[in-house]
Amino acid sequence: MQTNLGKTRVPTMSTIAEIEAAITRLPLKDAEELREWLGQWLEDQMEMTPEFQASIERGKADIAAGRSRVVRP
Repeated sequence: MQTNLGKTRVPTMSTIAEIEAAITRLPLKDAEELREWLGQWLEDQMEMTPEFQASIERGKADIAAGRSRVVRP
């Protein structure tokens, strides 16, 4: 099955394995653009969901209780 995307015919991919295989065939520049887009998309999906807000509160509580450590590169 293929999907039309403007003038380009893009094969429909339904599994992560198919998507991963397609990504490995991208030129480096396109893969970098995909990485940027995916990072932004994931960030947008996580923005202040109840679960994300709860994880922030847990982190603040851990820091306040001294359950944290400094990680240096």
